[in-house]
Amino acid sequence: MLKTFLSAAIVTTILIFLVLPTLLVIPMSLNEGSYLEFPPRGLTFEWYLAYFADPDWMEATRFSLQIAFLTAVISTVVGTMAALAIAKSSLPGRGILQSLALGPMIVPHIVLGVALYLVFAPLRMTGTIIGFVLAHTVLAVPYVVIVIGAALQKLDSSLGLAAQNCGATRMQAFFFVELPNIGPSIAAASVFAFLASFDDATVSFFISDVGGKSIGRKMFEDIDFNLTPVIAAASTVLVAVSLVLMVGVKLLTGRRAK
Repeated sequence: MLKTFLSAAIVTTILIFLVLPTLLVIPMSLNEGSYLEFPPRGLTFEWYLAYFADPDWMEATRFSLQIAFLTAVISTVVGTMAALAIAKSSLPGRGILQSLALGPMIVPHIVLGVALYLVFAPLRMTGTIIGFVLAHTVLAVPYVVIVIGAALQKLDSSLGLAAQNCGATRMQAFFFVELPNIGPSIAAASVFAFLASFDDATVSFFISDVGGKSIGRKMFEDIDFNLTPVIAAASTVLVAVSLVLMVGVKLLTGRRAK
């Protein structure tokens, strides 16, 4: 009993330590003062109004949402195909393919940012939608491969074989039998891919320019030159979007479990 209590206390302490900095951003975004401080002097929504009224912040937010949506679509398709090749096919070198697919999750993002900048700059792809989508797809594919790979391991392979025995082709068995079973996992993987793009700051910092700037790059610039509670308001918006999507992932995974 004592061991269980101590374990729960340690885990709770660690979780509070990890979550507390994020929670402190919320009251800081409501501060009446003109700079970041805690505890806040008073409560106001002035900085949220300033965030939504600022064309630069709105442009950066729209740009990030657009990039994240395109990244989610492309990385979900690419990652699902890679997961199928790793889990279902007899392709030689599947281990190498899996290592390459998961590599961007292991390599530090600052290294990827420098490498992508050196590749994109001569091609004039920095700050472009194509450049951002390609870069963020590299970051997001590992999450899709992991989620879809786990779903495929739990999928009963006899379902597809039974469909083929009933006259379905291999493609029909996949699209009408196997795909609906892993559909919730695909949706969850697309959410993770969206968040991997939308929340990225390091790689975006290197491949942004004046013409195309993500919200992460905009936050970095304001931290250097314009440190006001607007940054905390923007951070709270990011946290809110992430929480809503994570709740969606939880509901999808819960549906799959049922």
